[in-house]
Amino acid sequence: MPYTTIAQLSQGLKNGTFSSRELTQDVIADIKARDHLYNSFITLSEEQALAQADVADQRIAAGEAAPMTGVPIAHKDLFCTQGVRTTAASKILENFVPPYNSTVSQLFVDAGAVSVGKTNLDEFAMGSSNEHSFFGTVKNPWKLDAVPGGSSGGSAAAVAAGLITGATGTDTGGSIRQPAAFCNLTGIKPTYGRVSRFGIIAYASSLDQAGPMTRTAEDAAMMMNVMAQFDPQDSTSMQMATPDYTTSLNDSLAGLKIGLPKEFFEAGLNPQVAAATMNAIKQYEAMGAELVDISLPNLQLCIPAYYVIAPSEASSNLSRYDGARYGYRCQDPVDLMDMYCRTRAEGFGEEVKNRIMVGTYALSEGFYDAYYLKAQRIRRLIKNDFVKAFQQVDVIMGPVTPSPAFDIGSKTSDPVAMYLEDIYTLAINLAGIPALSTPAGFVDGLPVGLHIMGDYFSEAKLLNVAHQLQQATDWHMQTPNSI
Repeated sequence: MPYTTIAQLSQGLKNGTFSSRELTQDVIADIKARDHLYNSFITLSEEQALAQADVADQRIAAGEAAPMTGVPIAHKDLFCTQGVRTTAASKILENFVPPYNSTVSQLFVDAGAVSVGKTNLDEFAMGSSNEHSFFGTVKNPWKLDAVPGGSSGGSAAAVAAGLITGATGTDTGGSIRQPAAFCNLTGIKPTYGRVSRFGIIAYASSLDQAGPMTRTAEDAAMMMNVMAQFDPQDSTSMQMATPDYTTSLNDSLAGLKIGLPKEFFEAGLNPQVAAATMNAIKQYEAMGAELVDISLPNLQLCIPAYYVIAPSEASSNLSRYDGARYGYRCQDPVDLMDMYCRTRAEGFGEEVKNRIMVGTYALSEGFYDAYYLKAQRIRRLIKNDFVKAFQQVDVIMGPVTPSPAFDIGSKTSDPVAMYLEDIYTLAINLAGIPALSTPAGFVDGLPVGLHIMGDYFSEAKLLNVAHQLQQATDWHMQTPNSI
């Protein structure tokens, strides 16, 4: 059933228009028939999905269904799923089958959702294009020789192609919002600590945050209602009540103050993307919002700060993959050191090895103060810029990316150009604030995303603001020609 929404499927299941088993069978058949075009899935969990669908049908028949009960979803292949392999798109975890669920995975099980499989990504979430996967490049449904964005490109492509109505992603420096922009989706990165990280394979622990990727803000709100729960197993999880994110979607935007950072509209931004972004922002003026010019003076420092902090944390997190306990192990090691070295050399891809080396260097004796400590001080300056800005405005808006989706292979030889794709998204993770991407038009037939940023724990407001734009426009309803 391509291009229905989670809300529509939920209503159809409630009304008895179709059963969860029928829906799940249809979704799995569609993935088998069409995903060769996109390579968006790594693993299909057909048997488990049908069993979950049968349980969901029983709950619906008993009148015990929640809004997500019986709805098929997919998980980015960083979320541990009990009995279903979880690879992080890496050779080193190619055959790893977790004995437990991540908290997010379990919350969706408890809500009665049906997990049909695991989606492709940049290896260990390190990338902005989904070209760095052991299981091959993911293709953008809007243009099959273009990237879908990364690292949650598999989730983005699967939803954009209508293979699934909603999928989880993770965002360390823009990895939900950038692929959402490239694929015409709604993707939200919640406040750091709003969604549990327990059981999600770590890249950079102080930056990683999970969130939903859907067609509409309403669907994203429905998934957030499931995901955003306090978790005592995660020491960074915030102990606070979860609001119903769907109840405020239709709140008026009259009097809303929208901050426009001058740094988001300077050199480097594609003029057509700038025009599309401003056209979307002007829609809010018609709804009674006020535009306010602001400045984020330390924005230009976010790329060097991020590419010290994130690789440093990755260097630490990925030290556990040594061939001794689980995952890939090299053949016939001579001794323990040979096993460590060859296992990691053979098991990790080039981008992962590059980032481990950068991080190890930054944390080494004699360089910690010069690089890592200084980057953390810059991070505080960036956070302070946002704190100051939100004393003046309710939300901040700008482009998600400097350009629309670029062609596969066009930036793999220039890592700096690839890193600059995240210029507008990295600061949000460094500050820990929430942000989302919502469809904002097209440039040469490719989607453009509007970046909406909010103060801490303002996810409900961001979803409300995105939903109101979607009520006034039809960009989010447009579909790619490849389906």
